[in-house]
Amino acid sequence: MQLNYFGALRVTMGLLPGMVAKKKGHVVNISSISVLVNAPRFSAYVASKSALDAWTACASSEFADQGVTFTTVNMPLVRTPMTAPTEIYKSMPLLDPEEAADMVVQACVGKPVRVATRLGVFGAVLHALAPRVTQIIMNTTFRMFPESAAARGDLKGEKAAKPALSAEAIALSQMMRGIHF
Repeated sequence: MQLNYFGALRVTMGLLPGMVAKKKGHVVNISSISVLVNAPRFSAYVASKSALDAWTACASSEFADQGVTFTTVNMPLVRTPMTAPTEIYKSMPLLDPEEAADMVVQACVGKPVRVATRLGVFGAVLHALAPRVTQIIMNTTFRMFPESAAARGDLKGEKAAKPALSAEAIALSQMMRGIHF
């Protein structure tokens, strides 16, 4: 919460008075695709990003008549050194840093209310139209993939026994390799 919500809020609240005085400004908040698809294993993270999304939606209405606009970028996972240690991410369609930067540029230039991938929008629509079905799908993926080393308590990077991926997880990973969102 400190970084993902309060940090962004403090910076934005510090800049808003100047934007209001000039009757011009644009705030871009980087959220997560997880907010749209309710990704399992990331509940605390999703909660912090959901708080930022909700604040941004409210603030955009509060400042709409003062020349200040807001965009939320629901960023998917990006292939970075932070994601590199997680084995399952190596076979998933993560964005390249350049693609992530393009999403932020789209937010800055076009100033839409939201920038999201097709997968994120699909997840949000599916959740709105069929929440129980979406919950079952997300629970199934949660059960298919093992916990990361950090989730198992391996915070020191020690080599723990690596759990095997299920056949379903391997098939889903291979299928997703060919999908570009």
